[in-house]
Amino acid sequence: MEARGRFITLEGSEGVGKSTNIAVIADTLRLLGIDCVTTREPGGTPFAEEIRQLLLSVRAEPVSPNAELLLMFAARAQHLSELIEPALARGLWVVSDRFTDATFAYQGGGRGMNTAVIEQLERIVQGSLRPDLTLYLDLDPEVAANRLADRERDRFELESRPFFARVRNAYLERARSAERYRIIDASESLEVVGQNIRAVIERFVQQSRAGSSAS
Repeated sequence: MEARGRFITLEGSEGVGKSTNIAVIADTLRLLGIDCVTTREPGGTPFAEEIRQLLLSVRAEPVSPNAELLLMFAARAQHLSELIEPALARGLWVVSDRFTDATFAYQGGGRGMNTAVIEQLERIVQGSLRPDLTLYLDLDPEVAANRLADRERDRFELESRPFFARVRNAYLERARSAERYRIIDASESLEVVGQNIRAVIERFVQQSRAGSSAS
């Protein structure tokens, strides 16, 4: 029976360099001989990408926090069913730019929504599935805002700095409570951040292989 793949997520607020470092994770895994797929949330499948456009597009109509939360989990349900679960079952490792931790950070922390509701939706949509490893790119919201200054922003990127301070606090709170988390200082240069990420991935692969051999 083929071994189930591992699920790695990369988390962080806007402007921390997730897109660049998803490639670093995938390249490191492939150099170590591991087949992987990269994906993102919200999105990852055609249907979920359509929901992503609804969520990120700037609009005059205010979006209800409940509508936003339910759309996030609707996209996630499709993502899990169509891409994540089948890939893991085939033995592929999955690397996702954000997952449910982002919902706890953005909707729970940023929007101030009841985390018990998010936990309930998490159980309904994901069952027992949780990431095996989560790397969180941590950056002061002021620095992140400066990095975003010269680019066109989506609906979330236009949020206030206090919003992003709450998002960061929620991420750090989750990082302190889950062993799967590794915090990466995203204020360092791209080269140093990449080196730190590679070191975490190499260690995780070594531990995973040792565990597989033992079992």
